[in-house]
Amino acid sequence: MDRQLFVSIVSALAAAGTLAQARGDIVPLGSAGNFAVLAGSTVTNTGPSLINGDLGVWPGTAVTGFPPGIVNGSIHANDAVAQQAQDDLTTAYNALAAMPFTQDLTGMDLGGMTLTPGVYFFSSSAFLTTTLTLDALGDPNAAFVFQMGSTLITASDSSVMTINGAEGCNVYWQVGSSATLGTGTDFQGNILALTSITMTTNASILDGRALARNGAVTLDTNFIEFDCAVIPLPTPLTLGSSGLGMLLLGGVARRRR
Repeated sequence: MDRQLFVSIVSALAAAGTLAQARGDIVPLGSAGNFAVLAGSTVTNTGPSLINGDLGVWPGTAVTGFPPGIVNGSIHANDAVAQQAQDDLTTAYNALAAMPFTQDLTGMDLGGMTLTPGVYFFSSSAFLTTTLTLDALGDPNAAFVFQMGSTLITASDSSVMTINGAEGCNVYWQVGSSATLGTGTDFQGNILALTSITMTTNASILDGRALARNGAVTLDTNFIEFDCAVIPLPTPLTLGSSGLGMLLLGGVARRRR
């Protein structure tokens, strides 16, 4: 389907209130979980970006480029709601950063890899040049956590693919500095960055969020599909064979469509 047609259809459905029931998160983001985009300093947009979910900034005040961008949700600029969301984002970020990792991928390109549920560590930057495949192995509670000491950078037209029950809602990218999604990147999961997030032209995030603690979120004709919600369930999360499921905090699983 043509990308602009797809964006138009999703926008119309969201405006009509007919989007499918949101899926749930396995990491408790608190009130930050309501935001598709959250920044510390500014949110800037160029072009007809479509954001499905709330957009916020705190302690900064500036939100520019809407319109022409569309936010199918509320905009919170330097208010108490955005402040609480930033507090909750910090808590979630620190919890992800503190998790023991199951595999060290430092110096490796995520492009071309197929990974199963686990916690993956990079001492400095992480790069994605082609396609990363995340395989849940049929487990409905599978989670994937990526820890980066510094940046996350994706090449143009790179992608994250989920198979065998994996979903972007259960993918978390804890970025030690800033994230940059290259032109045309089809990304999945929740980016929690210490500093900034830059989405270049036509990059998209499916089933996830762009959450920056201290810096800016910069958009340019992007699509962010926020389709995740916190739903407490008694089922423990699975992170491979590491036994770390309940470390991800309170047995929260996702509701399927």
